[in-house]
Amino acid sequence: MKTIRHSRRIFAFFVAFFLCACGLQAQEKREVRAVWLATAYGLDWPSRPASGVSDEKMQQKELCRLLDGLQACGINTVLFQARLRGDVLYASSREPVSRVAAAKGWELRYDPLAFAIEECHRRGMELHAWLVMYPLGSDRHVRSLGRQSLVARHPSWCRLHRGQWYLDPGEPAVAAYLSGMAEEVVANYDVDGLHLDYVRYPDAASSFPDRGTYRRYGRGETLADWRRGNVTALVRAIYNKVKARKPWVKVSAAPVGKYRDLPRCPSMGWNAYSAVCQDAQAWMEEGIVDMLFPMMYFDGTPFYAFALDWQEHACGRHVVPGLGAYQLLPSEKDWPLAAVERQLCFTRSGGFAGQAYYRARSLLDNPKRLAAMLAWDYYATPALPPALSWQDAASPLPPAGVEVELRPGGACVRWKPAEGDSAAMLRYNVYASDACPVDIRRAENLVAAYLPPSACEWEDRGIGGNGQRCYAVTAIDRYGRESRPVQWGAESSSALLHSDGKVLHLPPDAGACFVTVADLPGRCVLSLPYAQQIILPERLEDGCYRVFVSDEKGASSACVLRVQSR
Repeated sequence: MKTIRHSRRIFAFFVAFFLCACGLQAQEKREVRAVWLATAYGLDWPSRPASGVSDEKMQQKELCRLLDGLQACGINTVLFQARLRGDVLYASSREPVSRVAAAKGWELRYDPLAFAIEECHRRGMELHAWLVMYPLGSDRHVRSLGRQSLVARHPSWCRLHRGQWYLDPGEPAVAAYLSGMAEEVVANYDVDGLHLDYVRYPDAASSFPDRGTYRRYGRGETLADWRRGNVTALVRAIYNKVKARKPWVKVSAAPVGKYRDLPRCPSMGWNAYSAVCQDAQAWMEEGIVDMLFPMMYFDGTPFYAFALDWQEHACGRHVVPGLGAYQLLPSEKDWPLAAVERQLCFTRSGGFAGQAYYRARSLLDNPKRLAAMLAWDYYATPALPPALSWQDAASPLPPAGVEVELRPGGACVRWKPAEGDSAAMLRYNVYASDACPVDIRRAENLVAAYLPPSACEWEDRGIGGNGQRCYAVTAIDRYGRESRPVQWGAESSSALLHSDGKVLHLPPDAGACFVTVADLPGRCVLSLPYAQQIILPERLEDGCYRVFVSDEKGASSACVLRVQSR
């Protein structure tokens, strides 16, 4: 078995190398394209704390620019750091707002998490609230929080380890508190996911001062097994609370990139299982996470070996390797761009659910043209998040109708929302193709993804005024399940055409011969040979008309024409 697995690793590595070398950047229809947006210390955002309303507006504009840049790169999932070190970036009844967002003496007049969610959804991106679990920060940071700090409020839960404060995972009250924090976020915010970070024991765990806790609660287990059980119990508690309240919210975690020693590839003493007591593969086996984002910020043989180890133990859940975009920087390891490109190709060829990048600024600074490569090559078309196929939910109903307004230089696709009780939970995808009906299985036909329910229209500027495109619109639910498509094109009888009264643009129809325009009572206004673009012999008055396109046998299809002077 070990020999077979090793052969798979070698084969997958050469597949990835071949794909990169040959420039075969096939697009994916379903793929997580995530980025960590770090707010601790203002690493990615905000650049400075607000001390007035103008500063708050500056923060909002700054975040919008970040999200615009990520959208341009093809990112569809933002891991937004909402809990930092015992402080938060949302309205919490449990912990104070972080000083990275609000200067001392200033109370924020907007909610950073709510604002980030709204802006991500506006751009067709998911937002997963990134929560740091056990670390509480340095003694200086704890003192800055005063009586609101957990060290002050619950000193029996907290331990000082190597100059940093941590919650003790072995204290039963800690799991109840942290799972309550997670439930608070899910209950009060429209997040798409909850992302757990530092859900493990700290570095140099052998000296972590929890021997008293172990004596009280160890129950005869070894220290290592007891510690792993404490962390797993927290993940389980959070997962169960989240799913009980909003089952579509995705629960994920970011484990250490190397799970444990492999027969041919040791972890060199730094791994999830032994070093920090993080049994993350067992979480997938038990089904208490939907996704894992292992932090694989290393290159060479270890990356490929440990990545496949995660994938081979996924148990049907989604594994999204975290790639170290920051390692391209000269101030870090100065990797060549090809290092990240090989890893990206490898994750695609190996059947992973996608890729994640640490972190937002490191990506947007475009080191060695990484952002440009993603935007132009690998993420050139949108992608939908993979579905939570293990959760029980029926496919949603499709949109109630689709109309297309043909315009010189483009088209505007409009649809009516799907009907039913769950309509408010749906988002929409638009597909376009030169062939009718549009094949929604082809990734290159997806032109707009995960549009919010309030949109109900999308403008296509990528075609000429003759409108030589067919369209399809689908609904997609929060589990990632997609409806059947509603098509618009040559065969569509519900098309809505627009004209300025001088030129008539018609959809492509290979069998069409004649065009008849009639007023609403049915009186013929004009009749002409078919063409996709017809210069009308006389200007039509503003109003609505019926357009009949017929073939040589007399069979016809009808459209509604709206004429409005420009």
